[in-house]
Amino acid sequence: MQPETPEDIADTVARALAEDIGDGDRNAELVPEGTRVRARVTAREAGVLAGAPWFDAVFAQLDDNVRIDWHLADGDALRPETPVCDLEGPARPILTGERTALNFLQLLSGVATATRRYVERVKGTGAAILDTRKTLPGLRSAQKYAIRCGGGVNHRFGLFDAVLIKENHIAAAGSIRAAVETARRLHEDLTVQVEVENLTELEEALAADADSVLLDNFASHILTRAVIMCRRHRRPNFAKVEIEASGDVTLGNVRDIADTGVDRISIGGLTKHVTAVDLSMRLTRID
Repeated sequence: MQPETPEDIADTVARALAEDIGDGDRNAELVPEGTRVRARVTAREAGVLAGAPWFDAVFAQLDDNVRIDWHLADGDALRPETPVCDLEGPARPILTGERTALNFLQLLSGVATATRRYVERVKGTGAAILDTRKTLPGLRSAQKYAIRCGGGVNHRFGLFDAVLIKENHIAAAGSIRAAVETARRLHEDLTVQVEVENLTELEEALAADADSVLLDNFASHILTRAVIMCRRHRRPNFAKVEIEASGDVTLGNVRDIADTGVDRISIGGLTKHVTAVDLSMRLTRID
């Protein structure tokens, strides 16, 4: 099933096109008006496809006479030299939109590809791979869509849809309990998560009845103890405390982290340290 597409695609694409085109494409003007072309986007390396709605929106905004036929869907595996999609239409808008459209497709496919690698590594453990708010400015909804294409799960979208109490909030509020109690009073409908850095802070978060705990930079053997503590804790409403691990997570250690029994593993690098997937577009003139 395809992930639900964000509502801000048109606005995101419009800003990207304005950034690139400015007051006119001096390069496309070199091609006679009315010239028609066919073009093909091809993968040059393995990966996971993501970003087709943004690619489509680029050409829809430039000229709705550009036709795009997709050979793959978002979430599908890419193989080297595999055709991704074909385009046909007026040459000028295809040339103008090429870079912007590929930028979206390459970037988001890179996010989906990295996510899929982590998802595959923890398969069978029950741990979900999550993103964070460490996204590229203006592209959060797009990158979170790509996370879902790779098989990951989205964390909160922003500061408004859940409460995550971190070390600076605790310092400013005075204690974990004070921060949690204030969050409950102000936003009783929101999930309250507490980030902890050691087992003492974990005890405080559990005693304060946090919905979820974020275990930051715990060694695997300490994570195991933390999971046992959380599983033994009995909340007043008998709900399970959700356990999330984060901090310095790599492909080399993510399986060990998952094997401790945590519910979720969040990885900022999925959206912050992006390696784009190599895609190319080649066109031919229709005489």
